[in-house]
Parts: sequence; C-alpha cells; structure tokens
Amino acid sequence: MKRFLAPLLIGLIGTAILLGLGRWQLQRLEWKEGVIAAIDAQIRDVPGDLPDAPTEADRYKPVRLEGRFTGDRLLVLVGHKEMGPGFRVIAAYETGGRRIMVDRGFIYEAWRNDPLNAAEAEVNGNLHWPEEVDSYTPAPEGDLWFARDVPAMASALGTEPVLVVARTPTGDGVIPLPIDTSAIPNDHLGYALTWFSLAAVWVGMTLLWLWRIRRRGEGNA
Repeated sequence: MKRFLAPLLIGLIGTAILLGLGRWQLQRLEWKEGVIAAIDAQIRDVPGDLPDAPTEADRYKPVRLEGRFTGDRLLVLVGHKEMGPGFRVIAAYETGGRRIMVDRGFIYEAWRNDPLNAAEAEVNGNLHWPEEVDSYTPAPEGDLWFARDVPAMASALGTEPVLVVARTPTGDGVIPLPIDTSAIPNDHLGYALTWFSLAAVWVGMTLLWLWRIRRRGEGNA
C-alpha cells in the first residue's frame, strides 16, 4: 500500500490545484462580464457636457459637443473587416473655447488626399484613451500614424490630450467607428476549460501511474 501513497498524493494535490485554477478563472469570467456590462451601459448613457479636466474615470463617458472642425487632421492606418484598408481621421475640434481631438471615423485609402472641411459640426461620442502604442509601433510618417497615441497626437495638432470618438456622422463622408466592448479581451472561459482539461489529464495520468505500480507489484509477486 505504501507504494501507492506518493503517486496518490501527487495526483490529488495536482488535481486540486488545477481545479482551483479553473474555478478562479470562472470567477474572473463573472467579474469581467460585469465590467463589460457596466462599460456597455456607460457607453450608451445619456450624453453630457465635456468635463473640464477629464480623467481615467471618464473613459467611455458619452458627451455631446457643439463647435467646429479646424481642418487640421491626422490619419491612422487601419483595416476594417467589411470596408478593407483605410484610415481613421483624428481631427482638431474647437468647442467652448477649448481645442480637443475627435476621432471622426473611417475613410477609404482613395480618399486620403481629399480635403476635410473646416466647418461647424455637432459631435456625439465617447471620451476614450486608446492603448494601442507599444515598442513595435512605427514612428509617424508625416500625417500618417500607425496607432492612436493621444498625448503625441495632441502635441502634433496643438490640442488638449482629450479624444472623443464620434458615434454619429460628422460630415465629409467619414464613416463613424464608435466605441464598443468587442475589443475588450475576455478569454477567461477558455482559460477555465484549459485548466479543467489539464485536471482531467492529470487524473488520467495518475490512474495510469497507479495501474503500472500495481502491475509491477503483481509481476514481482
């Protein structure tokens, strides 16, 4: 019986750890679904005024602005699964004595050199601080950028480091790409299934180990 003790303990301890990790991922899944639901509700809340000094707590806050586009803009290279390659238009916008940025949405590659009007426009959208820049992001090439970098773009356009992503059309044929929660990663169910699968494999390997020990014992009898 003693020869079974160590494998049995290893099997039980390993299985308990793997099942615990799986349960933890299910708890994380419940938490993440709650976070996403709260963000969805905030995104679709009643639009309000632009905060005087937006902070991280204002991320996704819906706002309604009245003002004018200055004609200054930057382009961010993007690909859209339905519309193909093109650019996001990040434009300077003046409202209430302030100068901020508006992500107006998508234009096709062929429209790159078309002028965008400096015109009065109402903007309905959400405050956002995209986290798209990493050590592999290429440096901008003129007005072409490869990720939305709010502080750097604000410096280039001479605006506050404030970005509103438009939910409705702002003119010039620009197609809005409104914020949603589809890009927020939520892989916890997959992780949980992985840990539970590993627990099942661990149990199987433990049973195989015990069976082999028993066979060796019978062979030596």
